[in-house]
Amino acid sequence: MDWVILLGGLVGLLFGGEALVRGSVGIARRLAIAPLLIGLTVVGFGTSTPELLVSVDAALRGVPDIAIGNIVGSNIANILLIVGLSALVWPIRVLGGTLRRDTGVMMAAALVLIPVFWLGAIGRLSGAVLVAGLIAYLVWAYLRPGAGKAEDDPSPMVPLWQSALWVAVGLVALMLGARLLVDGAVSIARGYGVSEAFIGLTIVAVGTSLPELATSLIAALRRQSEIAIGNIVGSNIFNVFGILGVTAVIAPIPVAPRFLTFDLPVMIAVSLVLTSLLLTRPLIGRGVGVALLAGYAAYVWAAQG
Repeated sequence: MDWVILLGGLVGLLFGGEALVRGSVGIARRLAIAPLLIGLTVVGFGTSTPELLVSVDAALRGVPDIAIGNIVGSNIANILLIVGLSALVWPIRVLGGTLRRDTGVMMAAALVLIPVFWLGAIGRLSGAVLVAGLIAYLVWAYLRPGAGKAEDDPSPMVPLWQSALWVAVGLVALMLGARLLVDGAVSIARGYGVSEAFIGLTIVAVGTSLPELATSLIAALRRQSEIAIGNIVGSNIFNVFGILGVTAVIAPIPVAPRFLTFDLPVMIAVSLVLTSLLLTRPLIGRGVGVALLAGYAAYVWAAQG
């Protein structure tokens, strides 16, 4: 029964994320918001909403290991699992300096967690600093040359009320999905003697990353390399600055020692691997994809301890 509840939560998150993004993009187009800003805010927040709701719900209900494990585990899975699968579907071409600059921000976001975790708890002040970092990143991204340039979209616009309805339905599905996912994950962890941190780092993290997985795989199939990688880079930035920051502002989170000594170093290492690939290679091929997937399998095995 616990697995049925968890699966129901995953389905709710996947449907809710899709509905929220669809409705939000429709509203943004009606308001003539520039495409880059839509991608950084509407789509970025939309695909990261499952992580936000799950982490906030877990923190409020006294299971901080799932709250933090969901964020750290999502960032690790985004790089090793999702980039690995995307490269297997179609080799990813590394294009342009803009993506490389954003990857530098992702690396900085990973490193800033060292002093934050070192304190032993993420308080409201630390959370506010992280949120301020996200706001600064969004302003910087929007003010970059060419960021505000609008593009013509030939697809027909839907009525505003229809987009608003999608947003409302998406938010309800996400809230229900987050509650079911946390309920199922906690019950499984306690019933099988598995740590809540491990469940958060693996099952919950991959579950809340389903929107990023779907987006990157579809982009890879369409050979849209920058979308496949950009989706991951943007999600990892949002997870640290936005999701962890907002969660800590709402409910301060104690940090278990294992996150500082094992999981965060892994997250920093895989972020460095992706940064190195984007700086030194014109292509992330299938061989690299296999290596990334093998790395994820090794991490899941090691994380059980």
